[in-house]
Amino acid sequence: MFRWSNAYVAIVGLSLLVSVSLAAPECTRSEEYCQDRAMHPELPLVPTATKSRAIEGENTNEYWREKATQHIKEKLSAELNKNKAKNIIFFLGDGMGVTTTSAARNLLGGEEKELSFERFPYTGLAKTYAVNRIVPDSACTATAYLCGVKAQEGTIGVIGGLARSNCTDDEATHVPSIAKWAIDAGKWSGVVTTTRVTHASPAGVYAHTSERDWENDQDVRNRCGESDQNVHDIGYQLANGEVGSQLKVILGGGKRNFVDSGIESWGARVDGRDLIEEFKVANERNVYVDTVDQLVAVDVTQTDRLFGLFNTDHMKYRMENEEDTTEPSLEQMTRKAIEHLSQNENGYFLFIEGGRIDQAHHENWARMALNETTEFSSAIQAARDLTNEDDTLIVVSADHSHVFTYGGYGKRGQDVLAAAPNKAADGKPYMVLNYANGPGYSLNFNSDEKERNDPTTVLTGSKHDRYPSGVPMGNDSHGGDDVPVFALGPWAHLFTGIYEQNTIPHIMAYAACLGEGHTMCSVESKQKK
Repeated sequence: MFRWSNAYVAIVGLSLLVSVSLAAPECTRSEEYCQDRAMHPELPLVPTATKSRAIEGENTNEYWREKATQHIKEKLSAELNKNKAKNIIFFLGDGMGVTTTSAARNLLGGEEKELSFERFPYTGLAKTYAVNRIVPDSACTATAYLCGVKAQEGTIGVIGGLARSNCTDDEATHVPSIAKWAIDAGKWSGVVTTTRVTHASPAGVYAHTSERDWENDQDVRNRCGESDQNVHDIGYQLANGEVGSQLKVILGGGKRNFVDSGIESWGARVDGRDLIEEFKVANERNVYVDTVDQLVAVDVTQTDRLFGLFNTDHMKYRMENEEDTTEPSLEQMTRKAIEHLSQNENGYFLFIEGGRIDQAHHENWARMALNETTEFSSAIQAARDLTNEDDTLIVVSADHSHVFTYGGYGKRGQDVLAAAPNKAADGKPYMVLNYANGPGYSLNFNSDEKERNDPTTVLTGSKHDRYPSGVPMGNDSHGGDDVPVFALGPWAHLFTGIYEQNTIPHIMAYAACLGEGHTMCSVESKQKK
């Protein structure tokens, strides 16, 4: 028989005493009513609480009925696009879960606004778990949404049976990506990211490795020693690998992983190589750039391959780049990539990542995470403007979510980065945005007094404000909830429903007749027989 421990009973008892002491006045109405009010309390107002914003017409039945009718009409008038996709653009918002997209709308002017991709006609949900983890990382998810199979945490472009940090390289464990399928079909492929181009998500396009952290040869030697030369680092694979060496566009950060430390002080390699210089001398039509002005000035008609590295590490957060114009925005990189790849009459596959959404969340920097999300949205709108949905499939998704919450019964139109309009049960303000765990804990909880700090005295409006978290951790963790998928263009309707994340590249391949799997072309071929 299960027995309650005395310690547990004591803890529960103390918790009840505390909660009772902080509770609202006793409810004397029906049990159902009292339960409902406990879940949706009218807590004390913060003196500076924002008044609810009124939008014309919202207080009438006709306003909402008309919006619903319009939505139904749009769905009924939509025609399924069953064209063969010439081009595929896959946008990846790293760490961009549903709470992130929902909260980011407020930066556009209100919760009723829409991010550019939320206007896409078809949406679904992807299940993100890994072969060996309930909550995944960006490496195994890249293998799923780019290579079409699920894998173990920390591994990229390899089978699910290969464990992390395995110091052998067996081609039998390699799994090709949709970029490889596209190249084999005569299309061009490219990678754009705001992180290092050797980081986990972009590496899924071209690399095969059991360790996401092996971005340069020094990283490999630290783990495997100098004798295992058959294990190639991710930077080397981008420069010389089967897929990496054929990419027509590579734009992002991470310059350090391509140059020996003896050649440049910022270099991280130890093999004596300068892979950037090797790229430049390999072909006179190879173009290398490292500033936004150089990127904008590139004449794509005179360019075979375009390689741009704009930081030795990750590119700066856009909010940190306001006074430094040497780095391009994600939108600028997107525009140049599409301009170049569009020259191929057979079409292209392009992977574009808004990678710093994730990294801001890890720091509990909610303000910058949401700003990076709106930057991501702008890049997607640019791609839509530059392409034709008759022949271009655009898919937007995330690799995983974060433990980021959006609540607090805020007033309509209030700043979601500010405090909720009510006080918590301890009599102090609380924020609309919070994290379940992360570094924000130490700033927002007074361990000596065993009570919360008033978050409005901690958060100053800085881009580096760490929002409150419930569990102390050096970085916040990923979330295990399903992530949204948005689609526009040929066969976009196949992205509706709930499915495994590894299904995504198979649907893209179906639409463009890539690879050896089930495609619209293989179906048509069977029907003709």
